[in-house]
Amino acid sequence: MNFAAQFLYSKVLKNRTPRECSREEEDYDPFWQRDNRKVKKQDAPARCELHCYKEGPIRNGHVGQRPPSINPERLKDFGEEEYLNGDVKTWEMKIVSRNEELLRDALDPVAQPNSRPSRPTCNKLIRFEDISAAAFKIQSGVQKTPCMYSRLSKQYGMEIYLKKEFLQYTGSVKERGVLYLLTSLQQEQQRKGVIVASDSNFSMAVAFHASELRIPVFVIMSTSTSPVRVKMCREYGALVISYGTTAKDSQMHAKRLAQENGYLYLEEEDSAMYLSGLGTMGLEIYEQVPKLNAVIFPAGGHCGLLAGSAAALKHLNPHIAVIGVESESFPVLQQSLKTGNPIEDQPCSNHQFYGDMNGPCFGTNSLQLTGKLVDKVVTVREEDVLISMLRLLEYERATVDAEGAIGLAALVAGKLPELKNKRVAITVCSGNLELPLMRQCIDRALILDNRVCKFSLLLSDCPGDISKLLEILTREEVRVLDIKQEHAFVTSDLFSIEVTCIIETRDKIHTAQLRNALLERYPTMTWTER
Repeated sequence: MNFAAQFLYSKVLKNRTPRECSREEEDYDPFWQRDNRKVKKQDAPARCELHCYKEGPIRNGHVGQRPPSINPERLKDFGEEEYLNGDVKTWEMKIVSRNEELLRDALDPVAQPNSRPSRPTCNKLIRFEDISAAAFKIQSGVQKTPCMYSRLSKQYGMEIYLKKEFLQYTGSVKERGVLYLLTSLQQEQQRKGVIVASDSNFSMAVAFHASELRIPVFVIMSTSTSPVRVKMCREYGALVISYGTTAKDSQMHAKRLAQENGYLYLEEEDSAMYLSGLGTMGLEIYEQVPKLNAVIFPAGGHCGLLAGSAAALKHLNPHIAVIGVESESFPVLQQSLKTGNPIEDQPCSNHQFYGDMNGPCFGTNSLQLTGKLVDKVVTVREEDVLISMLRLLEYERATVDAEGAIGLAALVAGKLPELKNKRVAITVCSGNLELPLMRQCIDRALILDNRVCKFSLLLSDCPGDISKLLEILTREEVRVLDIKQEHAFVTSDLFSIEVTCIIETRDKIHTAQLRNALLERYPTMTWTER
């Protein structure tokens, strides 16, 4: 009995009769003796006992409030026990002596009779509980990006909400899966470090978050990698090593370094940890946009985002349509779903444009989830992706790459007519577009959208003929981007010149008006089709 307890007990006894005191002393069971007996009975380490506490962790007698990972409004669709499901446990630690250590690693949790076994570390199909646990764990490390109503809604006849994941620090949704993967590593492995071998968004996310967690990180890139990517990885805090002329050479070198030095070799795969982290975006979309009818995701070989988010959305509302979009040049996911097995060898001639989407299908977990939960997978042309990039730049001021724009491309191509007058969320999940490639994409998109046009016509080599042509262009309110004239290679007439113009118009209707006006004045005009 400590001094404070003795003092309080003596004060109580002063106000009792002798008979009451003797009876109370017989029945009195001091709280400190009960606690000591309980600790011994549970075979727990001396000086402390554990109780499951659903409000949050208690250490040294202080209650810590658990920060909410998801807006509580969305919890109406599932119960608390289903949300925790035995996988997310918080513990009360009550110190019954003067020991002030937290003992976080010294104590084994007391087995709960009704709890499910903890999630194994091996690959398996993820559950909603895994995604909820990931959302709780990474909530302070990634941005909760906006999902905003788009001005493109009127143009395509539906309510469009854009989930702007390109606003993450590294410009990609891959941060969600990477952060959960890194925080789940054992402390010993975090001390040794990790190594990756690619120039993808996955490597960018690993470089940044490993540095933030003070985990040594090494990135092996081929000598053909863009200098901008190399610079970005180094600025994020990774040690970048250029090795080999191909990606395969870099991967072999990284695996050798990992084996020799104890690093953990990371690559984008469909592990439960990685897919659960990516699936947290599905939770946010459901929370941010009420009464959703459909959500559109990028697909392709790396379909982890599609699979993980589908697991979350279908659990919360099975009536939400989950749709994947991939390139028709290499429909890896569609072919894998038909055969039932991941297709590893799929040629792609446009790696720089499609980026992370053009890889092989990287596992059976994602494929099984996609086949079970995804309602539809459609393909789009490269032209549709380019126009989608142009629309996002003009209407949303968003500079995104092909992976970020391919979801909207399905609407541009008219592949989803069943979504008319529906409420649709589109994931814009990547914005890592390099400047030279961006120029090429925008120039080509303007041509595909019939807003940059080219025509040629023959004029007599007389003063004033070119000025008359320019007067017509001025009257039609077009912008002349380039004009040139050719003398030597004109074979029709010695005193004729060929004039070629590149002009910019407002839209397709304006282009048609200009073409009709020129054909009326110059019947022999040649219009260059796209």
